[in-house]
Amino acid sequence: MNSKADEVPGQTRVTIHGVAAAAGVSKSTVSRILDERLPRSDSETARRVRKVAEELGYVRDVSAASLRRGNTMTVGVIVPRLTDTVMAMLYESLAKACSRSGRFAIVATTDDKPRADRLAAESLLKRGVDGLILSTAREDDDFPDELAKRGIPYVLALRTDGHSLSSVGDDRLGGYLAARHLLDLGHRRIGVIAGPSYASSSRGRVEGFRHALEEAGLNADPSYIIPSTFGIESGAVAVETLMHLSPRPTAVFAVNDNTAIGALSGLTKLGLSVPQDISIVGYNDIPIVSHLPTPLTTLRVPFEQIASNALDLLAGDNSPAEERIRISAPTLIPRKSTAPLR
Repeated sequence: MNSKADEVPGQTRVTIHGVAAAAGVSKSTVSRILDERLPRSDSETARRVRKVAEELGYVRDVSAASLRRGNTMTVGVIVPRLTDTVMAMLYESLAKACSRSGRFAIVATTDDKPRADRLAAESLLKRGVDGLILSTAREDDDFPDELAKRGIPYVLALRTDGHSLSSVGDDRLGGYLAARHLLDLGHRRIGVIAGPSYASSSRGRVEGFRHALEEAGLNADPSYIIPSTFGIESGAVAVETLMHLSPRPTAVFAVNDNTAIGALSGLTKLGLSVPQDISIVGYNDIPIVSHLPTPLTTLRVPFEQIASNALDLLAGDNSPAEERIRISAPTLIPRKSTAPLR
C-alpha cells in the first residue's frame, strides 16, 4: 500500500475513492466515518479507515461535501460598518466561529441604512450563502419578517426585534450594572448618552439604567438622557449638552464606548477632568479603552459567546420559544474613569 499520495504518479490530492480502495470498504462507509459532524465510531473498521486516511494524507473536501448536500457552508454577515470597532469585533468572532465549524463568513456593510440592508442581503444570497446573520435590526423596520416570509434562514446578532432568532447581550443588565456602579460611588445626578432609539441594544441599556435608579428611589430626569448615534462625534456633542444643564451631572453613562470616547474628548475641551470633576462609564470594552490616558470603566460584552450562539441558532431547525433569543451577560470592568463623588 502506498503510504504517501505523491508516490502515485500524477496524483496531487487523495480522494475518498482512494481511501475506500486502500481500506477495502465502500465510499459511503469512508464518508460516514470521516464526517466530523457524526458521532465518532470506535469500531475496528472505523479505526482502520482513519489510519489509512492519515497514512495517505487525506484531507476532507468540505466544499465538495457541502455541494452534495445542496449548501455552500458560507454565512452572510451584515453589519453597519467595519470602522465601528464593536462591529469589527463581532464579525471577527463570527468568522472564527464559522472557521471552527468548517464554514466561511462573508461580510457586507450597509451604513445602518434599511435599504442598503436589503441590497446587501440580496447580493449575499445571490452568492449562495446558506443563511444570514444581521447586526442591523431596527425597531422601525420589518426586514427580518420579510426574510422569514421568504423562508430565508437568518439570525439577529447584538440587536433583536423581540421575536426573531437572536443572539444578544443582556443590555438591560448592563445598563443596570453601570447605574448601580455609579450609585454605589455616591452619584445621584447621572447623565445618559443614550444612543439611537431604533436599536434594541441602546434601548435595553437605558431601560436597565432607569430600573437601577428607580430601585434606589430616584427618578430618571428625561433632560439628562440625550439621544445620540453610536459615533464618537455624537458623544462629544451629547456631553456638551449635558454639561450645560443646571445642575449638571456628576457622572455620565454612555451606552457604547465610541460615544464615551467622544464624551471624554468633549469634557477635555470644556476644561473638565475625569474622574476628578465627573465620572464616566462606557459599554462594550473595545480594546482601546483600557489604553486611554484615563482608562475607561465599561461593560465587557462576550462577543465570542454571542457569535457562537448566533451560529448555533442559524444551524438549528425549530428552537423552542424560550430559546429563540439567547442572551449573554456582560461584565462590569471598573477602571480609572469613575471615582467616588466628592
